[in-house]
Amino acid sequence: MAKPVDVTDSSFDADVLKSQTPVLVDFWAEWCGPCHMIAPIVEELAAEYDGKIKFTKMDVDANPTTPSSFGIRGIPTLIIFKGGKPVEQVVGAVPKQVLKRRLDAALAAK
Repeated sequence: MAKPVDVTDSSFDADVLKSQTPVLVDFWAEWCGPCHMIAPIVEELAAEYDGKIKFTKMDVDANPTTPSSFGIRGIPTLIIFKGGKPVEQVVGAVPKQVLKRRLDAALAAK
């Protein structure tokens, strides 16, 4: 079963921007309650979309450069990258169906 992979400021370029597959990045922090609420949903979706979308997590406290470069001000923020560019963004703990719609839209986009 696929699980989200941790990415860092130093691995972000290779793991996310240069990925041949679309990538969801879950920007989170240990102290963030809503981040812990959405984490099990992200793990379920990682299993459901295995092979279609790569799921990753980035701790914003340990990796401040990348989140600030994408203007992230609130967490959890989930960004879906396709071809190295952000194509969808979700801020806050949202229901699984909302994330599924965003993932499906990102996969369908050319």
